[in-house]
Amino acid sequence: MSMLRIQGGKPLVGDLEVAGSKNSALAVLSSVVLCDGPVMLHNVPHVSDIETKCQLLRMFGAQVDWVEGSLVVDATPLSFAEPDAELVRKIRTSFYLLGPLLARLGFCRIPAPGGCRIGARPVDFHLKGLRTLGAEIDLEGGVYTARCDQLRGAEIYLDFPSAGATQHLMATAVLAEGITTLQNVAVEPEVVALAEFLNRLGARIEGAGTGTIYIHGVSRLEPNEYRIPADRLQAGTFLLAGAITGGDVCVKGLVPENQTPVVNKLREAGAFVQEGHDFVRVSSVGRLDAIQIKTMPYPGFPTDMQQPMAAVLALANGVSVIDETIYESRIGHIAELNRMGAKIQLQGRVASITGVDRLRGASVEASDLRAGAALVLAGLAAEGTTTVRNVHFIDRGYEDLENTLNGLGGNVVRLDANGRPVLSGAAQVRAER
Repeated sequence: MSMLRIQGGKPLVGDLEVAGSKNSALAVLSSVVLCDGPVMLHNVPHVSDIETKCQLLRMFGAQVDWVEGSLVVDATPLSFAEPDAELVRKIRTSFYLLGPLLARLGFCRIPAPGGCRIGARPVDFHLKGLRTLGAEIDLEGGVYTARCDQLRGAEIYLDFPSAGATQHLMATAVLAEGITTLQNVAVEPEVVALAEFLNRLGARIEGAGTGTIYIHGVSRLEPNEYRIPADRLQAGTFLLAGAITGGDVCVKGLVPENQTPVVNKLREAGAFVQEGHDFVRVSSVGRLDAIQIKTMPYPGFPTDMQQPMAAVLALANGVSVIDETIYESRIGHIAELNRMGAKIQLQGRVASITGVDRLRGASVEASDLRAGAALVLAGLAAEGTTTVRNVHFIDRGYEDLENTLNGLGGNVVRLDANGRPVLSGAAQVRAER
């Protein structure tokens, strides 16, 4: 297992462009099996979750190749297979292949999903929606088996606007007969991106980005190409890195509106924020002020940013409060930040953060993807040396993190278990191909 060694105390300064969205790319890769022909995807991030998804696609017979930096997937030879259960459990979005594979093949088996352990993430909404479309689904021995002769359009209401269920059902309904109406759906940018991708291939989807989506079923999708948009969560993390280190960071090539919840809270805390048509810049001089945050579905404050924001607020004046309303177990960062000198108390899902004068370097462990990002941010601002272990969590969602931070003036080195420098996470992913 590799680790990151961080020498803290240096302001991060500079401009950067973030990689493609991991969440958008994973949703697209779940849906690409709907197309009978090659699809070229540009700006796909080099992270471990993407490589896992590519391995799963190959198990089902798809041809998956990297060509001059772009990913080409040809699902023409798609066929039924029993996917490796351990591989499936590495990422939650492996389950999102169930509906699209069912739509193409009429039969599919997928083990129960995995991913970061951040709380209960039931698939009830997915299953209810798929059954409404005409699927027969059984669960036995931790494996979901789905079958159908032909999916048919229907009206589906989600009891909660789940982004995953919205993407899964929207993609599945593309090849269903008739019209499917999805109500009370998620409006995340990743939902909009998936609809754009599917429409480019010939789907007929209307309303993505609103509370109701209409899908007019088509008989097939045609080969085409698509560029994955910038990762708003990576972008938010780097903006927070500028704030916590008292630096000045500008992220380019993004949609500023997607950063609104994060940048508005940074403004409230006293950071300077500048926005242009395709960039956001954050700088900070002196200590920030305490604020209150409540995570909500988009366009509310994203749950994926509350852990990195907790690291920032650990050094703010006063007492900040973060109310996590989405996942009850997204708390693995708290004990580790306290190990570095933070003062965070947890009551239920509410964290009270009393700002301290400084954080101190320590040996800490990431418990999930965004907890790992929070510890890296804390290490960048801390006095002395911080070692972050369990870096494989971070590699799931951040491409070339250490080199990106070093390009802004940070001092981050990836080490192996024996303390020797090794390749970056993205470089390791490329080397394993």
